[in-house]
Amino acid sequence: MKWLWKGMVRMMLGAMALLFAVCVIAATTIALRGYGMYRDALAAKPLPDAVAEVRAQPGFTPLDELPALYLDAVVAVEDHRFYAHGGIDYIAVGRAVWNDLQAGAFIEGGSTITQQLAKNMFFTQEKELTRKAAELFMAWELEARYTKDEILELYVNAIYFGSGYWNIGQACRGYFDKSPAEMTPYECTLLAGVPNAPTAYNPAQHAELAARRQQCVVEKLQRYGYVNTFEAQELTALPAA
Repeated sequence: MKWLWKGMVRMMLGAMALLFAVCVIAATTIALRGYGMYRDALAAKPLPDAVAEVRAQPGFTPLDELPALYLDAVVAVEDHRFYAHGGIDYIAVGRAVWNDLQAGAFIEGGSTITQQLAKNMFFTQEKELTRKAAELFMAWELEARYTKDEILELYVNAIYFGSGYWNIGQACRGYFDKSPAEMTPYECTLLAGVPNAPTAYNPAQHAELAARRQQCVVEKLQRYGYVNTFEAQELTALPAA
């Protein structure tokens, strides 16, 4: 009986070792392919050229012309450890991998603001592992060459807000007929939540859903210490116009 038990243990250990080896080989293959995709993307469009394209878009708004509350709201709802990580939030990645494994599908990405910027400037929105790996390499490249404030500025000027608006300046003009600097506190928190699902949270077409999303943004602002309870209550009570 003892020899049978030992045999079963050896078989289990062997199977685990084989599975680990397969995972390592698969991860290495994906990383190498992702690196190749990243290098090809830079060869086709050098990073300074991609940045220049964002800055040349109609509606581009420099960081110092954006309300502090809007920027705080974007960081709180999209990547609250933005100023602490080097492009990859490993805590968020671990959580996302666990949730994806439990669901058996890609339901959570764990992408940082830097990763999202890399994706928007160079890659498709398709949830594919090789593309995800290329996005990681591009995020490291961005973090190495640009400051956090420059990355945040590029991000809010390279995300989709629905209704054909591709940056914060276009969204403000289109939805509110004003410049970003003129946004009210409510409008700041409203627009910070739209890019997560620009069709669903389009304030012109789905005002109720957009308002619910705005409340989620305010909750994140309070959770991460940007506003206190009283300020959060004021933000959720303000009208959209």
